[in-house]
This record gives sequence, C-alpha cells and structure tokens, in this order.
Amino acid sequence: MKKPKIHLFFFLLFALYATGVMAQREITGVVSSTDGELLPGVSVVLKGTINGVSTDFDGNYSISVPGNDAVLVFSYIGMSTQEVAVGSQNTINVSLEASSEALDEVVVTALGISREKKSLGYSVSEVDGDALDNVPQENALNALSGKVSGVAINSTGAPGSSVSMVIRGATSLSSDNQPLFVIDGVPVFNSLNNVGGVGSDNRVDYGNAISDINADDIASMTVLKGASAAALYGSRAGNGVVLITTKSGKAKKGMGVTINSSTVFDIPYRYLDTHTRFAAGSRPYTEDNFPSNEYGAILIGETSSAWAGPALDQGIRAIHWPYTEQEIASGVPVPRELKSYNNAANFFNTAITSTNNISIQDNTEKLNYRLSYTNLENKGFVPNSDLSKNSINLNSSLKLLDNFTVSSSLNYTKTASDNRPAGNRGANPIQAMYELAPHIDVRDLEDYWLTDYEGLRQNSPYAFGDDPTQTEWNNPYFLANEINNGFERNRFYGNVKADWQITEDLSGMVRYNFDEVNEVRETKVSNGYTNEINGAYGITDIFRNETNIDFLLTYAKKLNNWDFSASFGGNRRVNRTSQVTNATKNSGQGLLTPNLFNLSNISPENLDYTSYQTEKQVNSLYGLASIGFMDTFFVDVTGRNDWSSTLPESNNSYFYPSVSASLLVNNAINMGNEVSLVKLRAGYAEVGNDTDPYNLVPILNSGNSWGGGSLLSVPGNLLNPELKPESQNSWEAGADFAFFSNRLRFDFTYYESDNKDQIFPVNTPVSSGYNSKFINAGLITSKGIEAGFGATILANEDWNWDMNFVFNRNRTRVMELADGMNSVTLWTDARGGAITWLGEEIGNIFDAAMVRVEDPNSPYFGWPIIDDEGFESSDRTREDEDGNRVAPIIGNFNPDFNIGMTTSASYKNWTLSMNFDWRKGGQFVSQTHRYGESDMHTQRWLDKLHNFSDVGDLPAYLRENADQYLSPDGEFYVLVGGPTAEDGGFPVEDGGITLSDGVFMPGVQGEYDENGNFVATAENLGGPGTIYTRYQDHYGWDFTRNATFDADYVKLREISLTYNVPVKTIKQIGFQNLAISLYSRNLILWTKADIGIDPEMAFQPESSEQGRSGIQFKQGIERFNVNPWAVPIGFKLSVGF
Repeated sequence: MKKPKIHLFFFLLFALYATGVMAQREITGVVSSTDGELLPGVSVVLKGTINGVSTDFDGNYSISVPGNDAVLVFSYIGMSTQEVAVGSQNTINVSLEASSEALDEVVVTALGISREKKSLGYSVSEVDGDALDNVPQENALNALSGKVSGVAINSTGAPGSSVSMVIRGATSLSSDNQPLFVIDGVPVFNSLNNVGGVGSDNRVDYGNAISDINADDIASMTVLKGASAAALYGSRAGNGVVLITTKSGKAKKGMGVTINSSTVFDIPYRYLDTHTRFAAGSRPYTEDNFPSNEYGAILIGETSSAWAGPALDQGIRAIHWPYTEQEIASGVPVPRELKSYNNAANFFNTAITSTNNISIQDNTEKLNYRLSYTNLENKGFVPNSDLSKNSINLNSSLKLLDNFTVSSSLNYTKTASDNRPAGNRGANPIQAMYELAPHIDVRDLEDYWLTDYEGLRQNSPYAFGDDPTQTEWNNPYFLANEINNGFERNRFYGNVKADWQITEDLSGMVRYNFDEVNEVRETKVSNGYTNEINGAYGITDIFRNETNIDFLLTYAKKLNNWDFSASFGGNRRVNRTSQVTNATKNSGQGLLTPNLFNLSNISPENLDYTSYQTEKQVNSLYGLASIGFMDTFFVDVTGRNDWSSTLPESNNSYFYPSVSASLLVNNAINMGNEVSLVKLRAGYAEVGNDTDPYNLVPILNSGNSWGGGSLLSVPGNLLNPELKPESQNSWEAGADFAFFSNRLRFDFTYYESDNKDQIFPVNTPVSSGYNSKFINAGLITSKGIEAGFGATILANEDWNWDMNFVFNRNRTRVMELADGMNSVTLWTDARGGAITWLGEEIGNIFDAAMVRVEDPNSPYFGWPIIDDEGFESSDRTREDEDGNRVAPIIGNFNPDFNIGMTTSASYKNWTLSMNFDWRKGGQFVSQTHRYGESDMHTQRWLDKLHNFSDVGDLPAYLRENADQYLSPDGEFYVLVGGPTAEDGGFPVEDGGITLSDGVFMPGVQGEYDENGNFVATAENLGGPGTIYTRYQDHYGWDFTRNATFDADYVKLREISLTYNVPVKTIKQIGFQNLAISLYSRNLILWTKADIGIDPEMAFQPESSEQGRSGIQFKQGIERFNVNPWAVPIGFKLSVGF
C-alpha cells in the first residue's frame, strides 16, 4: 500500500509550512480549588480558538498567547468556568469555585470548535470518557444507553454484533439512519450493513466498524442531535453527528504510565421458556395406547418438529435416539425411559471478556503525546465463538514555534474472529439447540460426526430404522464447530493537522484526515450441513477508504460588551470502495474434495464471483459567525455548500444554512442567588442525506459465463439521472434551568423536522423491463420531546451524590409519497409486517383480521366464525380499492418514550455508580416464538390454553363471559382444552386411537347465503356439535398477533463499585492513582413480555423491502436472536504511575 507515504508527505508539508510564523508570549500558572487543592486536568483554552492545554498533576499549566488582548478560559468538571484577561500578566494563578456541574462548560461542536455550552442555541449532549469506561463494554456505543436524551442505542446481538444508534428517530427511508461519527476531526465509516456469509441460510453479522474504537482512549463523546448543531456537515448531517475526542498527553506534566485491566464473566441464568413435558411427536401416546409397530413399543418420531409426544419424566418407556451399537447391529431396539434435559444450560458457555490497556503519556513545553495499546479477547456463549481486538492509538502535538503547532492522531485497529456464529435461521447453532426435543440430551451430540462418516455427515437424531446419513436436523455442535465464519478487519485512521495563530485575532488550521478499512471474510462450511450437504467455501475482500483535506480560518474579537467570531473553511472528500467475492453457489454442488477449503476446490460452474468498485467526491465550502452581547444574548449563523459527484452536473450543488440563538435570562435580569441559569434557545437548519455512487445512469454488469461466453446484464432498478439528495428542514426550541449553585438542573427541547425528497424505489410495469425506479419523493415528518433533570443531593467533604434523568419521545409519520403510492413497506414477515400507509407512523405493525360475525343484529355479533374442520378464518386484505388501509394495526416497534437514570454516590474513597434504562411501550414480533409455538415448544403456549374441566355447563359459561372469550375486544385466539385430560383436553380419535388431546376455539359455525350473509348453524362452545381438533394442530399460523409481544423493559445497564486507594498510600510505592472496581451489566432485566427474549435485540439480519431496500436488518422482529440472559461479574484494575 502507498497510503502511509502519502500521510508522511502531508506531515512534512505542514512542518515546512511553519517557517516565517510569528512569536507569541508564554503564560504560566497554577490552578487550584477554593480550598487550596491543586487541580490536574483543568482545560485552559485561548478563547475563540481551538488552542488549549491541560494542567498537570500539580495544577501547573503553560500556554502561548498572541498578545495582551487574549482571554483564557479555565474549565473543569465540578467547577465553575472562569475567563481571565491576560493583559500584561505573565503568570496567572486561578482558583475555581466548586459547582455540581459547571454552567460555563466548554463543549466540542461541529468542525471540532470548542464553545461555551451556555452560548449555544441548540441541544448538545456530552458524555465524559470516564462515564463511558466506568463499566467496560465491547462496543463503546453501548455505554451511551440511558445517558443521552434523544438517542436510541440497540444491540442487534451478542458482543461483536452491530450496534444501532439513532438520533431523534429514523427519518430516512433509504439509509440505515446511523449518525456521522467524527473522531478527532476524522469522519469515519460506520454502517449497520455488515451482514454477509457464504452458503444457504448462513447470515452473519460481522459487527459495525465503530466498534474498532477503544473506550479507554475516549476523552469525551459529544452528540450533535439537531440539524442546527450538525448543519456544518451538510449532506452527511441528516442523521446527526457524534464527535469523539480521544485522550492526549495534555492531561498532566511530565511522563506517566496508565494501566487498565478488566475481566468480566457473563454467567447464563435464563433461557427461552421451552417446556420439558413432552417428547417429540404428534400425540401424547402411552404404553397402553399407541400405534402398533413391529417393535411392540412406542416409537418416537425423532424427525417430528412437534413436541406433543409421550409425556416425559413419568416412567413411560419408548424407543428413542441415541441407539446402542448392539441395537443398530441387531435391528432390535430396546425401549428406554423418557426423561427431560435442560439442553440450553448444558449447551451455552459462560462468556468471558478480558480487556487490557496500557498508555504512556508525556507533556513538555514543546511536545506532548499519548501512546496507547489495547487488547480485547472474548469467548462467547456459543461454543467456538470468539472475538479479538488489538488497537494502537498515538496522539501527539509538537509546538514548532510559539504560534505554530503540528499535531497528529494516528490509530490502528485489528479486529478478528475465527468464528462469528450465524444468526436468523439455518446455520444458527442457537436455533438448532432450541429445536432439539427435550427428551434428547444435547451432550450426546458433542461428538458431532456420524460414526463411519466422519467429515461427511453429522451425527443427529433419527428414527430407528431410518438412514442416519439422510440428515433432517442440524446438530448444534456441528454448526458451532464446522461452520466457521472468520474475518479480519484492519483499520487505519487519523489526521495530521497544523494550527497557526497568525495574529492576535486570526488563526488558521489545515488538516489531512484519512480512514482506511481492509476486511477479509472467510467462510468454511464442512460437509454435512443440511442446506449445503457437500460443504461450501467463500472469501470476500472489502476495501474502504476516505480522505478529507480541510482548512479553517477563524477571526475572534472582543470589543467592550460584544464578542464576535467568524470562520471560513473548505473540505475535499474522496471515498473509494471495492469488494471482491469468490464462493460456492448457494445450494450448489459444494466442494469437489470434502472439507478442502480452497477456491481451486470449486468447480468453475459452481463458482459464484462478484467484483465492484466505487468512487465519490464531495467538495465543500462553509462559514460560520457567532455574536455575543454582554454574556447574555448569542446568535450563530452557519452555511455550507456541497458539490457532489454522485449527482447530475447540472444539479449537484446544494446549500445548507442554519441559524440559532440563545438568551441567558438570569444575566439580563437579576433573579437572585438561588437562580444559577435560565436560558432560552431556538434554532433552524437545513441538512441532507446524499445518494450513493452510480445511481444516475444504468451500466452493464458482468455476470457469470455461459457456454464459454460472458453474460452482461443491466440492473433491475431503473436509475434516475435527475436524483437529488434528501433534504431535511428542522427547527427546535428549548430551555435550560439551574438553581442553588447548579445543584438542581433541568433542560427541555421540542423539535420538528421535515425530511423530503426521499430516495426510494417505486414499482414499475413489467413491460418496462425493470422491477422498480429510483425517484425523489415523499415527506417524512418527525416531532419529539427531550428533557433532562439532574440534582446534586449531597455534596460535602465526605459525601457526594448526583442523580441525572433523561427523557425522550419521538414520532415519525409518512405524510407524502410518489403518485400512485399509498404505503411504504419496511418488511413483511410472520404473515404480517411493518408497512406504513400515508399519514401513519413509521414502525406500525399490521396483521390479518380474524373473520367474525359482522351483523350487529346477530346474537353472535363479533364471534369468531369456525369452519367445518374446527379452525378459524383470516382476512388478509391490506387495503381497499382506494389504497386506504383496512388491515388492523397491532403495534409499533418504536417506544412510547425512554427514560434513563444515572446516579453516582461517593463516600470518601468509595464510589457506587448505576445506570438504569426504561423503555415504555412498543411491540416486537418474535419469529422464535412463532416457529416454536406452532410446534408446541413453549411453556407459554401450554399456559395459554384454558382448562375448563371443572366448569359444569361450559357453553353457558362461555356465553356469560363472551366479552372475554368471544369478543374482538377480549382475549385474542382463545383455545379451550389441552394435550392431556389433566390439562382439560377433550377426546379426539385419529387413526383408530382416542386420546384426550383435543381443543376447540369458541365461536360459531355457519354458512353464507346467496347474498353473502352469514347464517349461523351451530355454536362452537364445547356443547353438542362442537368441532375438536388435536392440540398440536391448532396454532393460528395466519396471525402475527400470536407472536407479537410488548417491548417494555427496565434494565440496570451498569453498576460498579470502585475503591480509589488514598494518594498518600500509593505515593509511597510510586503510584499516582490506584483504583479497584467490581462491576456488572444488565444485572436487572425486567421485560413486560416475560418470554426470555430481550426486546432490544428485535433485529432480524435480513434485507428489508421497498422502503429500506439498502438495509440488512429488519427492525421490530427477531428470529433466534436469543442469547441467554446472564449475570455478568466483572473486575477492573486501574493503575497510574
């Protein structure tokens, strides 16, 4: 690669650029608290610039200033910020007053510009790095959960899986709605589209690239939530921006070493609530009543998906797998007692994650740096699953002259795994484990190769007498060990920057940013997998590169009561991507030689190959101006123009403006000492979402060969040469309050946004030769509320107790679509789906309607209509002839609101911290339960059945309680009866055998006359004429509601107890700090559904449909995304010297 040479070239270029610059004065001093304690890590910033330093361990600092008019801003967490005019002073000692949360807090805003938070006219949230790393996480984004209002964090799976971050609701139908991440000024690639895999039904989430950043290296994370905050990022700001600042060597004077080491054990304790009452089979036969066979004993149908066979743990003997060598050799099976096993507890491992970090930092008059190395090793719940990460971070700053500094931030991360287990269904070991009937001991499958067929066929249950090589069920240990989805991702990102204080009022910055990702994914599928019986192999090479060159000139001036600053800058961004895949065709011929994983072991006609590359360039100019009057009234105006190569030349220029203002009422009006802050703010902005390369003009694609010739094809979507980016207009207004020296705090924001010109495909006539056409159309509106509340309950010499709450609620509606379009389909599954009709909320989940008596004059009005086989009927009509929805809405996968609570209580050297997260409202569809319950696997379905065996007159009882059992407003999908007489089951005859495993659905039987009117002929209430069905036949597959659950939860996301060893003690052994922590994550997990599934993980790795065609996850639905709930026990040691 030649990229490192380019990076070095720019570094030398900036160094040479420093010649001829002007000298400055050096200001030194000491910062302490009002009680005389020296304060390390105080931020000392030259006002109006991005130049600053931090005090060392003894509170010392040294900073260059351009002249007597310079103003220094001193800020520190827990202290009130001070501004000091330099004048003729060379030494400035500052004493900061204690404050629960500094009102004059300095935060990082767009383009990395530091601003006083009180002056901003928009909502910005900042989380300190210590809060992110207090409880170690595999992905730093998880640490934001419940800490920032307006932000939704969702893990899509086990550690190493993608983490979704959505700010102020999903507003784009063509993107994954993930924000732009900027690390030390470097825009970095991140996406939810990380699902790949080779082989049929082998869907693998390789994790999003933002997980490459190490939480130990983060100094702070700033979330720019509204368009006003993010407008300077133009066409990339539509989903918000997250600014990550990494640690530097400025924190202390002199050299220091810090070591952090943590290990957490995730001990499984709760699994899916499957039952262990019955073996596999269609009916609960007994030794006195079973179908005759040549063996004279009950023969378990091992390949049956239903768990409705003979009762377990009741002494019943039957012929069942595994069989002894003697039985197989003689052909005479021996009945054995049927017992149940806790297969989940026996299959899942205790997951272990260890993270070790060491950093070296130094700060001298001319040079400061911080060099960090981190290693993470994870062993997952599923056997043979792993994840490793090694990262190196170097931040450095060199003062070449008093007014000219060159700095750099360089990061390298290698993330890898030998095996990432598949999700969804098919190659997923968790699915195979949970589909294993409870009479089979999963430990009998650990030797997963079939005897005499090692390397060719897996060992899995089969009925006696059947051919064991004709595999119908996958062995979970085989899937875990013989389908290996490995990957290695090497990422190198960073920047080289030069800062020049040209004059006392004018400063300049030039920067070169780069982000490069090389990822190789390799999948090895051994022979024997049911969907790839002859194995599979494939390798994918992914390359992504982004470079940015930007500059910024800033002029800042203070005149009497006025503060003014203006900046002008520009950016040139180039994105390059490429991907090459070579693999066996899905469900094809497989490998020529079993288990030889090499491309040369694939026949040419069975080789599936793809290759593509893209390039995109965006040029930008931008400017901003800020005016402040008497530290009371502030106005910000920004503007940015983007020129994009992916848009038509005649229409490739777009302007994004913003304006915001804030008023500090308490500075304008004397409100007394009890009032610390009363701030009103408002802002308006326009931002956008750009389109991808090559969406304008169709090109020929090279396909596989046929008959010795190459095949060329055109894309199925008709492209649009007039495309333009999505545009978002938004405004927000809010207020911030603080009382009693900031011990009581409150903030509130209301926002609205209109996202128009959505880019999505619309269906086209078949005669056009295309499936769809990309267009700009539609209007998506979002409205929301964010609020925060904080209190310092105790603050004295020994005690400190802080508590903070965040609240957010968002609603997004589809208000306009293209002509002829009435709805947008996000996904359809489970016989229902997430379709949004015009005027309705995004996230709505629809279902079929149960057919009921519609005549209001009928005594059976609202009762389910039962057919002549005893089953209900469904009406799957979605909309009427005018396109209006008629299908019932049964939920929405978005929450009603979220509340997060963070609290920290300290007593002397002990600190207890906790973070709670409450989601209220919303629903999700569980395909895990849908498939499991349709085969009678869950205890929930057994509990759902009504046992009315003690009711005398059952028909009369059901009539008297019609509101509960027969009304559309009562319980949905009522079944009376059960699998046995003890469960209230009714006698049912099948194949000459009668068992008490019958059920019925309360309703009414009848027929339709020639006019279409329903005429009742009999009641189906358990009396004469009632039609009974076998328990295992009656589920209600047509209704999504049977597998739809409330998504409410309360989580104790983080808890930690830390002891900081007293400084006097550790200084004797040469340490500067020593802390020991005990921590846990999700120690409390309450869900309203109570089905053993975490609603947060309702993400199904599978491409969405029309409205979200580029997204590889379906939100609000899951299928076997059901890792066990665990009790994490973690230990952390932090040492500094």
